Amino acid sequence: MAAKKQESNNKSKKRKQNPDAKTNTYSSFSKRPKPVSSKPENKQEKKPFKPFKKQNLGKLKSQSGEEKNTPLSKRERRLHAKELTEARKKRRKQHYTLEQELARLWEKMRQRNIVKEERSKIIAEAILKMKGKIPEIASSHVSSRVLQTCVKYCTQAERDIVFDELKPHFLTFATNKYAIHLVMKMLDNASKKQLAEFISSLRGHAASLLRHTVGSVVIEHAYQLGNATQKQELLMELYSTELQLFKDLSSMKESRLSDVISKLNLQKGSVLRHMASVIQPILEKGIVDHSIIHRVLIEYLSIAGKTSAAEIIQQLSGPLLVRMIHTRDGSRIGILCVKHGSAKERKKIVKGLKGTVGKTAHFQYGSLVLACIVSTIDDTKLVTKAVIRELQSILKELVLDKNGRRPLLQLLNPNCTRYFSPDEMASLSLSISSLNAMGELEVNSETKSLKDEESSDKDNNGREVTMAKPDGSTSPETLQLIEGGKKDPSIRRQELLVGSGLAESLIDICIENAEELLRSNFGKEVIYEIIGFRRHIHAPIKSAFDNVLQVATGGSGGILQETLGDKMNTLHEAIASLAAESKFEESDKDHVLENFHSSRTIRKLVMESSMFATTLWKKALKGKCEQWTQGHSSKVICAFLESSDAKISKLAKEELQPLIDRGILKLPEKKQPANK
Repeated sequence: MAAKKQESNNKSKKRKQNPDAKTNTYSSFSKRPKPVSSKPENKQEKKPFKPFKKQNLGKLKSQSGEEKNTPLSKRERRLHAKELTEARKKRRKQHYTLEQELARLWEKMRQRNIVKEERSKIIAEAILKMKGKIPEIASSHVSSRVLQTCVKYCTQAERDIVFDELKPHFLTFATNKYAIHLVMKMLDNASKKQLAEFISSLRGHAASLLRHTVGSVVIEHAYQLGNATQKQELLMELYSTELQLFKDLSSMKESRLSDVISKLNLQKGSVLRHMASVIQPILEKGIVDHSIIHRVLIEYLSIAGKTSAAEIIQQLSGPLLVRMIHTRDGSRIGILCVKHGSAKERKKIVKGLKGTVGKTAHFQYGSLVLACIVSTIDDTKLVTKAVIRELQSILKELVLDKNGRRPLLQLLNPNCTRYFSPDEMASLSLSISSLNAMGELEVNSETKSLKDEESSDKDNNGREVTMAKPDGSTSPETLQLIEGGKKDPSIRRQELLVGSGLAESLIDICIENAEELLRSNFGKEVIYEIIGFRRHIHAPIKSAFDNVLQVATGGSGGILQETLGDKMNTLHEAIASLAAESKFEESDKDHVLENFHSSRTIRKLVMESSMFATTLWKKALKGKCEQWTQGHSSKVICAFLESSDAKISKLAKEELQPLIDRGILKLPEKKQPANK
């Protein structure tokens, strides 16, 4: 039996060794190369990792070298991992210990309730520790915050120390996402000399930094802080290579690029190529938020040819434009894109504003772009859906806001100089002559009176970028030319106001909040334009004299009165009921006839709207005029006698004439023109 067992053991051993033998013989005699990933090699690769994984899970070596089989708790493992992390950071960061000390000091110095003297001591200690190492630690997210606080609260001598150490490394830090905040804080607290040194250090690097998402922020910050000469120095580098190389050429008084080209006899083609090489990468990366870029684009469009200008407008039409219209030059670019863009590009612009119309309307320059959209784009269905609907949702907020009401006023009374400054009127009338098919007509067909009020800038080829300022004497044909669009302006306004339901919503807001709007400095103008709206929409006017006559007589063919007559009468009744309230009622607010803003608005409405004047007289003033003959209310009473409508003056004369004869009511003296 023992012999049989021994034989069976020998057979099993042979069987175990047999596969190895086959593989060895196969590998030695076979012509084929041995496969790279064979099973024995995989087993050999996995063997060293098995004990390593087990060791990480629970075994730690003690100081004597013996392994502890007891598993670690969560807290012990967390502390051990923290120790390993600290050790790794110390090996990796040269000034890790210094950063930890500065962080502890920062927690003390940034407190609001700390004593000024104590904070100065902590800042002096921190600067002393950092001295000589500031450029090395400024790029750290911890140390840069410490330095920002030190620069904000330290003395001028300590600030000079930091500035002198950072000066050779400004360009490097301008592109670092942490050090940039320190650079901007240094600029905010820099002296005039230090700011000039920093801007001069940017010479030759402005274009490359503008193409950098972080560096462009530094250029914009320096541009905003600099004076006119320093701004010009930064801009000149972006115009031409000659201006970049020769510093004397860039220090010029001329601010317009066309003037610079004509004075220095620069080649216009070379300037356009250089500017295109600067602008195109910036637009491709979408870095369009900065005012310096907006300025460069405006100057480029003023001298660009038809093809180049059309390409820029095509690139900007869309969401990019929404990020630009918060600045003066950015809004001008937006207006030019709306005016000269194709129907497809205008559609992109309007759709890009979706969701931001309300926010845009509250900005001074954004409201200008919205005013241009509602007075230019002929696709009223698109404008109603994308713009008017968003305005309707916040209508009361817009009516009471200085800038928010301007798109509404542009529809009610287009291009009125009461609501737009001369500079804003110039922006609304801007156009690119190379893209304007009617450029010659625009120059030749205007009357002499319009030419006197027109300001134009000529480029090297004699083309004009017109900046006409339309006013009340401008004819509708000229106004339509300035506004752009092929549709009749009165039809466009009717579709946007009445067809969209905006006018009805606007009148409802005025009825519900009549008292608040009348007392408001901004809301009163909306009520005035709504009630006097019909004088703005009428048949084509033949002359300026006919325009004055239409205003004086109240106009004809009023759209709001025809379609929303009942609503208008309700608004008249609401204002008259406020005026009918007793003067002697105890109230914190003064009466609407004695309030500064409301009394003047009601006075203008009485003089220009006979329907409103009749309602106000019958419901509020008839038989009660004697108590309103003093103060602001007397202006309202006298307005009935000053009205150009004979029926209104006759209605009130019977009661007011005795008051005038007795000396109770005094008529205001009519102001004579200066030339008379």
